[in-house]
Amino acid sequence: MSAPARVRFVSLDMFRGATIFLMIVVNTAGPGAAPFAQLSHAPWFGFTLADLIFPTFLFAVGNAMSFALRPDMPAAAFLARVAKRAALIFLLGFLMFWYPFVAPGPDGGFVAKSLGDARIPGVLQRIALCYLLAAPIARCCSPRAVLVICAALLIGYWLILLGFSPAGQAYAPLGNIGTTIDITLFGRDHLYRKMDGFDPEGLLGTLPSTVNVLAGFLVGRRVQRAGKHARSVAGIAVAGAGSIALALLWSPWFPIGKRLWTGPFALLTIGIDMLLLAGFVWAIEMRGVAVGRRFLTILGRNPLAIYIFSELLVVTLQLVPVPRYGGLYDWIGIAVFQTIAPGPVGSLACAICYALVCWAFGWWLDRRGWLLKV
Repeated sequence: MSAPARVRFVSLDMFRGATIFLMIVVNTAGPGAAPFAQLSHAPWFGFTLADLIFPTFLFAVGNAMSFALRPDMPAAAFLARVAKRAALIFLLGFLMFWYPFVAPGPDGGFVAKSLGDARIPGVLQRIALCYLLAAPIARCCSPRAVLVICAALLIGYWLILLGFSPAGQAYAPLGNIGTTIDITLFGRDHLYRKMDGFDPEGLLGTLPSTVNVLAGFLVGRRVQRAGKHARSVAGIAVAGAGSIALALLWSPWFPIGKRLWTGPFALLTIGIDMLLLAGFVWAIEMRGVAVGRRFLTILGRNPLAIYIFSELLVVTLQLVPVPRYGGLYDWIGIAVFQTIAPGPVGSLACAICYALVCWAFGWWLDRRGWLLKV
C-alpha cells in the first residue's frame, strides 16, 4: 500500500522566503550610516530582530527536513546522503568566504589568495553541521525522544561552558571553552576577524543551534500530521509561548545572546518562530490570504542559491574601485541612497533594493524551473 500523498503547505515556502529576504537586508545594510538598531546584532548579550534571522533559517531547515526525510530509504544510503549533503554545504560556505580567490598583488596585478587566512566556520558551515547532527536524530527517534535530546543538548552545552571554562570566563567571548576549542582546532587566522578570535559560528555552538533545526522538524511534522486546522495552529502557538516563557525563566542564570547561542536564546527564537509559523499557516492555509504569495515563494523555493548569490554579488560589487568611496556598493549606498535619505533610512532603503535585486535572481531561476539542491 503506497504512502498517502503529502499536502503542500505554501505557508512554509513563504515563511522561508521571508526569512531569506530579511537575512539579505540585515547582511547588506547600506554603507554611509549606521543601520537601525533592530537591524544590527546585539554586541554580546541582548536580542534584536537581526538576531532572530539565522535561527529562523535553521528552524526552516528543520521544517523542510520533515518533508524530505524518507523512512523507506536504507540506513546506509540515508547516512551517505546526509554526509554528502552536509559536506557540500560546508564546502560552499568555505568557498564563499575565500571568494574572489585572488587579491591585489604588489605590482598592481592579482595573486591567488592564501588559504592560510581563510575563515573555516561560517553560516553555511553551521547549517551543514546542524543538519549532519539533526537528520539522523530526526529519522531514528520518536518525537518524545527528540524533545529529550533537545533538552540534553541545551543543558549539556550550558554545563560544558560552566565546567570547562576558566573561572568567571564561561560567558566571556575569549575565555569560554568554545573559543579555546576553535583556536586550538582552527587557529586564530581561520576564525572571525572582527572579535579577535571569537567566532559566532564556532564549533561548540553547533550543539544548541541544532535544537533550532530539530524544533523546526517537530513543528513541520506536527503541521503535516495534524493538518490545516485551528486546533493544530493553536497548539503550535501555545507551545511557542511556552518556549518563550522557559527562555525568560532561564535567562537570569544563562543570559540571552546570539553570539554565544545560549540555551535561552535558542528557546526564545524557537518560540518566536513557532508563533510566526502558526500565524503564516493560519493566514495563508486557513484564511486564504494571498498577499505576497508569489514574491515570497520565489525566495522560499531557492533559498540556498539566493543566499549565496547575495553574498557573492556584494563582494563582486566591492571589487569595482570607485575613487573617494572605496567599492561600487559603497558608492551606491553613500552617493545615491544617503543623498536621497540620509541616515538609517537610506541604509535600509539601499539594503531593501539590494534584496530586490537578489529576488530578481530568484525569479530568473524560478522561470527556468531551476532549483539548487545539494
